[in-house]
Amino acid sequence: MSMTTRARWQVRAQWLARRARAGLRMVFRSEWWGAGPMSGLRAPWRGLARAAMGAALALAIVLGTYAGDALAAGAAANTPSARPPVPGIPATSGSRLPSGGGLPGFHSPPAVPSYASGTTAGGPVRTRPARMPFYVATRGTTTIYLLGTLHVGDPVDYPPGQPFRAPILAALNASPTLALELSPDDLLVSQDDVSKYGVCRKPCLEQLLPEPLWMKLAARMRGNPEALAEMRKMKPWLASLLVETYDSLSAGLQTEYGTEAQLQNVFLRLKGRRIVGLETLSEQMRAFTNLNLAQQREMLAQDLAQTPAQNVADVQTLLRLWRVGDADAIAAWEAARTEKLSHDWRVAASVDNRIVYERNRRFVVRMQQYAAPNKPLFVAIGALHLGGRKGVLQLLRQRGFTVDPG
Repeated sequence: MSMTTRARWQVRAQWLARRARAGLRMVFRSEWWGAGPMSGLRAPWRGLARAAMGAALALAIVLGTYAGDALAAGAAANTPSARPPVPGIPATSGSRLPSGGGLPGFHSPPAVPSYASGTTAGGPVRTRPARMPFYVATRGTTTIYLLGTLHVGDPVDYPPGQPFRAPILAALNASPTLALELSPDDLLVSQDDVSKYGVCRKPCLEQLLPEPLWMKLAARMRGNPEALAEMRKMKPWLASLLVETYDSLSAGLQTEYGTEAQLQNVFLRLKGRRIVGLETLSEQMRAFTNLNLAQQREMLAQDLAQTPAQNVADVQTLLRLWRVGDADAIAAWEAARTEKLSHDWRVAASVDNRIVYERNRRFVVRMQQYAAPNKPLFVAIGALHLGGRKGVLQLLRQRGFTVDPG
């Protein structure tokens, strides 16, 4: 990848993340409750909301989020009780911020951290990076480095002087190829192209859901009727992704501090390297579009089984486990959480198989295609894909690789 190509991809990928994040704020920030500079401008809302909904799906695709992945899109260190000011709206008595009548537990994304002050939104800047799940798989002279990622995160985990542990940086430097879930080309897909997969031509969601589930979703979104009106046109799986992304943003997460984004900052400085995908966008999209109605309902039911505050607490737990760096502990926690939240465990298991385990098998096949003797491959995928008896690490062991913590 040439310097020009690397620079172009970096700029466009950052633009996509900013656009997706801004689109979501259009839906969930307090302007839509009547506060802020856009108060009274309801006429253009529908078009902006469509863009925001497309942004939600684009963000979900880029970040690899889905219900069965136990909010793998996010990990937060902020508590739900700490409500920061909404950017662009003064925190004064005259500003009408979301309260109990709005979306419960919503938090605006934190401001860009100031490292000069020695603190970030998540607390003091650490001198050492988080441990993170990192493993080395070897078979003869073939080496695959595997890093379990959180697709959005907290800046405290990536100190500016050394965002990753020394063994991770050394492995990245030794690898001519970085493999992500999706390739750079697929990361740049437009929101309009992505949103067509999950949006009906007319309202359909209420008819696709049993009444109790629809009423639960309506109650969750009662403070944002315009957003709920747009969600009426979504298929259940897309509505699930939007609720999940909302809960992740409520925890104050930042796309800039997802593990992949931080890896990109390091890898794009190296010469003669390439970045590839372990699946195509079409393959990833089919994991959702091929779900039957019962499976889609199960996804949404799991997202609504708890309060937003409880979902944020789960995100915090995932972050703590990720910081420890034990992929099997993360997998065990996810299995217990799915068992607790599942409405129908058989359907829930089929969703996990389609969205997690089938993709794990595809990932391992592609890894073996990219890996070559004496040319290490560095793989960065969602942390929930690594551990457990159906995880990527175990699949590599079954194929003759020795897998050790890095």
